[in-house]
Amino acid sequence: MLILIALMPWVVLVGLAGASLVRRPRLRSYAPAGAGPRVSVVVPARDEAGNIGVCLATLAHSQYANREIIVVDDQSVDGTADIVRALMERSQGDIRLVEGEPLPHGWLGKPWACWQGYRAARGELLLFTDADTRHEADLLGRAVAALETERADLVTVVPEQELASFWERMIMPQILFMLGLRFRATRMNRTGNPRDVVANGQFILIRRDTYEAIGGHEAIRGEVVEDLRLAQRTVEAGRRLFAAHAEEMMQTRMYRSLGGLVEGWSKNVALGARQSVAPWLRPIVPWLLVAFLVCTWIAPPVLLIGAAVTGGASDVLLWSLSATILSLTFWLIMNVRLGVPSLYSLVFPIGALAAAAIVTRSALRGRRVAWRGREYVVEES
Repeated sequence: MLILIALMPWVVLVGLAGASLVRRPRLRSYAPAGAGPRVSVVVPARDEAGNIGVCLATLAHSQYANREIIVVDDQSVDGTADIVRALMERSQGDIRLVEGEPLPHGWLGKPWACWQGYRAARGELLLFTDADTRHEADLLGRAVAALETERADLVTVVPEQELASFWERMIMPQILFMLGLRFRATRMNRTGNPRDVVANGQFILIRRDTYEAIGGHEAIRGEVVEDLRLAQRTVEAGRRLFAAHAEEMMQTRMYRSLGGLVEGWSKNVALGARQSVAPWLRPIVPWLLVAFLVCTWIAPPVLLIGAAVTGGASDVLLWSLSATILSLTFWLIMNVRLGVPSLYSLVFPIGALAAAAIVTRSALRGRRVAWRGREYVVEES
């Protein structure tokens, strides 16, 4: 009986994994708006030569006609602006380029680029999207339809995360699961608690009047996890956020190397975790995440190997074997959901160890952040 009780956390996790296969709400449930308010699509770009061409090509093929595309070149050194200019010549005026100004004191790069894009925008709606995204032709129209149908002020979507390399497939599922456990679309769409919401910075569609009422990116100019804070300020102001799944309509590949993955999550995972909990919990929440990863995914197989090698107590052997089998079942389900080959489920402890190291690195860096050739010291929020 005690063994069964001790296994309950893993049983619950397997149930959550199964429930995650049902993705609700779905953006495809909303018939795409063919016409409506003008949308200004703002794409902040810093050294995105490898991504910007594909991103703009998909945006330009949107079926939602009443839109403009504004690329803010945040002082790139890799030819990003040249690629945009070449596309502009063929876009018949759909694409505009804003040459980014030097970063002012107190600002972080992405909020500053988004703010410059807003100042150049003419639309009633603003869509902030990243350069490493790809958009299907009906995505924007369906997002506008959802905004109007749900009487929302901000719409954000969950895209398909493309995981192509070994380390992406090992580490990203671990972090994506923790994010999904904390922020579920169905719960975010009902809550009035700002700590329980987040926006995906890869796709934030917001009404201009709401954006201006909450101070826009100027109000969060020093925030590393600016999408989280934009969502929180929206709800704090009594406005409505709506999140939906759109995996079949939007794809993104966040990181293409182990170094980029480590640096990217190191800059925001601990800070984001702290901002989504009560103040008294903030100093310890990153360490709680590390403890969760170690105790849930690493301890059972380690104990299993130890008990098998040393001939340990039968209860320990039975519990660790059962917990490891449940863990393996969990990761088989999650990898199916994420499109990761099933064989990666066999090495889930390594992925958990790597994720725990990233969370630890992020926590130990404190308020120091490095990203895309810039270094910041973030003020307490």
